[in-house]
Formats: sequence, structure tokens, C-alpha cells
Amino acid sequence: MQQGETMQVSMLGAHALVKRYGTTTVVDGVSFDIAPGECLGVIGPNGAGKTTTIRMCLGLTVPDEGYVSAFGLRLPQDALAIKAQLGVVSQMDTLDPDFTCAENLLVYGRYFGMKEAQIKARIPQLLEFASLSHKAGAKPGELSGGMKRRLSLARALVNDPKLLLLDEPTTGLDPQARHLMWERLQLLLQQGKSILLTTHFMDEAERLCSRLLVLDHGKKIAEGAPRQLIAQHLEPDVVEVYGSGALPLAEDTNLKSLAARVEISGETVFFYTDRARPLLQALEAHPHLRTLHRPANLEDLFLKLTGRQIREDG
Repeated sequence: MQQGETMQVSMLGAHALVKRYGTTTVVDGVSFDIAPGECLGVIGPNGAGKTTTIRMCLGLTVPDEGYVSAFGLRLPQDALAIKAQLGVVSQMDTLDPDFTCAENLLVYGRYFGMKEAQIKARIPQLLEFASLSHKAGAKPGELSGGMKRRLSLARALVNDPKLLLLDEPTTGLDPQARHLMWERLQLLLQQGKSILLTTHFMDEAERLCSRLLVLDHGKKIAEGAPRQLIAQHLEPDVVEVYGSGALPLAEDTNLKSLAARVEISGETVFFYTDRARPLLQALEAHPHLRTLHRPANLEDLFLKLTGRQIREDG
């Protein structure tokens, strides 16, 4: 798709967004567009500006510079018309605990001015989509974490939105629940919905996202398809070495000569290389150590671009 085409049919566009709090710039000139049927993932460490960017896209935070457009409309003047075509799943559970699953969908549909008969006609298919048909009369307190997330997703679909904004939709879920959520999101993409997704799970980003936006310190530091970014920024192979006595290998001249980059994290040494075979052969001289040879992945990319140090929320 040509650049002009992408701009023309953009479901959502962020145009040089800037947000400051006091003397701190938390979002610094961020721009992106989402095309129909595309899933754009936004990744970055805590404090990178992801949440503030999403809030500006929802009209909840006013940018100091730049603007947000969607469906040929513009915030803030067209906020109601834009929100009528959006579905939102926030990170925190916002289901009403006093209503059943079906009632949660009914009440939420009323916020969009939908007629009761229209909402009730959609409820069975939404519950089926969320694999919750058997829980129509149950209240959220009776549901598992995965069921609650699927109900939140079903609720976000009540107005048949063109674009979904999902803020870490699988945080706190067990692997089975995450995989079921991924299946549902992939179905929505196949139906032509667009998705803006924030996540801390790199496997989630690689499974769902056709394109990634990497934020750090409020700036966009990389953008592209997941495999394209990996090929652009990383060596193709990673050899992990761990066990008692592994750390001194990071300074071994012979081993370092076979790697483009060597990093230490905890008790593990990471060799990033395009010469995996001779490196593995050299490591045979250390049989007491454990090695793992694997292709470079999104987690490696994330850590290279944003660093290994832990950041506090903020």
C-alpha cells in the first residue's frame, strides 16, 4: 500500500502528538496511522508514553501539540461521532458487578443510543463470540479472569465498532485464557476490524500485530513489521549460556570474536551472532554449562532498543 493510500483510508491517525506535565515531556512528537484490518501494536517500557498516547487517541487527554483524526473526523470537535465507532477494552476491569453478563451488554449498548431491541438482538451472538453463552445470567464476580476479559471484549463490540483500542488485554491471564483471547482478536482482524493494541507480551505482539510502534522516553524509536524490525536491528541467532561459571565467558576473547554483541542479564550470558555454529563448537569446551540456541525474537529487539534495566511505573 502506498503512503498516500494509507493516509487516505486511515482508521486512526496521530499527528505529531506532544504532551507535557510541568517540565516533563511524556509524549514527544509521536505520529502513526492505522489502516483498515490492521493491528498496530504499541510497545515500550513503563513510562514510555504508551498510556498517555492512548488517552489522547480516546480524547481523554488533550495534546499540547498535534492532533488525532479518525474516520475522516478530528478530535476534539468530532469526539462523539468518533467514539460512536470505537470499541475500548481498558486494562482495568470496568464491568458492572451488579449486572449479569447479558445485562452488562444491554446497559453498555444504551450509552451509544442503540434501541433496546437492537441490542438484545446482538447479545446472543456477542456472548457466543466470547464463549460465554452458558454464562448469560452470571454476574462478573462468578467469572474467571479470562471470562471477564472476553466479556469486556464482547461489550466493546456492542456498537459494532470499526476500530478497537485494547490496553494490555491479556494481562493477568493464564496461558489458556490468553490463547483463547488471541483467537478472538484474530477473528476480528479477519472480519476487517482495525486494532490498536498496547502489550508487554512480545509473543502477543508478534502473533497479532502487522506493525509495531516502539516508544521510549515519549519518542517513537522504531516502527515496522515485527520480523522486519528484528532483521533490521538484530543478528539472526542468539546463544544463551547459563550455569555456574557462565559469567566470565562474557570476557572470553575467543567467544567474543564469534559474536557481534555480548550481554549479561542476571546469571545468563547472551551472545548475539550470525556465526552460531562456530560459537556453539567453541562452547563445547565448557560442558558443565547449559546453552540455548534460538532465533532472535521481539523480546531481544525490545531489550536492545530500550535497555535491560527495570523501570518503575510512571
